[in-house]
Amino acid sequence: MAAAALLVLIIAAFITLLTVFKKLTRASRNLPPGSYGWPLLGETAEFLRAGLDGTPENFVRERAEKYKSQVFKTWIMGEPMVVLCGAAANKFLFSNENKLVTVWWPSSVRKLLGPCLATSGGEEGRQMRRVVSYFVSPDAFTRLYIKTMDLVAQKHIKTHWQSSGKDDDEVVEVRAFPTIKLYTFEVACRLLMSLEDGEQIGRLATLFNVFLKGIISIPINFPGARFYRAKRATSAIKNELHKLVRERKCALEQRTCAAAALPADCQDLLSHLLVTPDENGRFMPESVIVNNILMLLFAGHDTSSVAITMLLKNLAQFPDVYDKVLREQKEIASRKEEGGDEFLQWEDIQKMKYSWNVVCETTRLSPPVIGAFREALTDITYVGYHIPKGWKLFWSSSYTHLDPSLFDNCMKFDPSRFEEGGGPPPFSYVPFGGGPRMCLGKEFARVEILIFLHNLITRFRWKLVNPHEKIAYDPMPTPLQGLPILLRPHVNVNV
Repeated sequence: MAAAALLVLIIAAFITLLTVFKKLTRASRNLPPGSYGWPLLGETAEFLRAGLDGTPENFVRERAEKYKSQVFKTWIMGEPMVVLCGAAANKFLFSNENKLVTVWWPSSVRKLLGPCLATSGGEEGRQMRRVVSYFVSPDAFTRLYIKTMDLVAQKHIKTHWQSSGKDDDEVVEVRAFPTIKLYTFEVACRLLMSLEDGEQIGRLATLFNVFLKGIISIPINFPGARFYRAKRATSAIKNELHKLVRERKCALEQRTCAAAALPADCQDLLSHLLVTPDENGRFMPESVIVNNILMLLFAGHDTSSVAITMLLKNLAQFPDVYDKVLREQKEIASRKEEGGDEFLQWEDIQKMKYSWNVVCETTRLSPPVIGAFREALTDITYVGYHIPKGWKLFWSSSYTHLDPSLFDNCMKFDPSRFEEGGGPPPFSYVPFGGGPRMCLGKEFARVEILIFLHNLITRFRWKLVNPHEKIAYDPMPTPLQGLPILLRPHVNVNV
């Protein structure tokens, strides 16, 4: 009897959803061309499959060519969606943030992260952004970040990349991607929460990897599903973070720390969020602090890991580029030694111009984030097409970065594209987004990547174990074998 009732409910729910789907997809005035795909599922499978095949841009390119339009409609992640292609579309979306469009993420992201800077728009998002923004300012870098990042990088390379034997020129094999993730996660834990306990960091990192697997997924909360596992991992992570927040709050109350004069061991994002009110004098609730730390662990850890991994891959494949980067970094290392500096300084980072060009070209060809979503706040007219209020929009960095009309010989690895006096056309290179929601962590990522590169390339030369290893987007570029590389110290460079 109960089974029959359940079956009736399932059928009724399916019919209701199908009716809603048909209503939403009913012909409206001058919608963009396109297809909604399968009922309810839409083209989600095709969208995800393109990423797993290593070519996320193909989902967009194939449809743009099929419909002969830089704007088309589809159905992804349970939502009617319009995909806007190219630099002009990027400019339109970035310049109309909080006017015509606002931030939107698939339900899996919203359910796992909760209310935070990434998922909040309008006045709420602006207030959060203001509170967080100081912590990623140049002043914060010079006072707080660079020495810690350099210290962590030196220790990490000595522990995980160097031979433990007595032979100075021994070749060592390292799976670069998972090893780099250890570095970026430790940096994030140190700078966001002053967390140094290796066991606690390791426990959080294990949970975090489960969370990452389900961040972009179909939100099926059923045992065995990615989202189910990610939700359980997220709950465990947030429990740990709540404990840290309460401990820090007690410590700050005992010391009566003020925002303007935090002691050295309180100078991290956690303390900053606890003692800094918004413009209305309100302090961020504990649950929202936890959500924002989780979001920044995600934003500041995985994207940088991907960028560094793909950077090492490109440097192994292009020896001439490697040599130019090495020369630049050796000059900086020599000046550091002459000045008696143990750690890199802000001025050293600014001198890494060619190295940064190489990073930019790496993230052009392999953007850590393939695009982002928005929601229409009102009915929109774009290039003559109607986009209804409430519909979702998607812009694709991976498509724009490989547009031959914007980048000559677009598949070629060429760091000279980013030389001073040149550079790509406006709104064509968008790995960090743009407009009011430009990634706050852009400078954080730049410094973190360059510091790691400096410490690795001044010690080693490397080559790929498998030059043809497949890179899948799940949802970020992921070497399926972890990018194993062979390292040899510079005492003997003939790897």
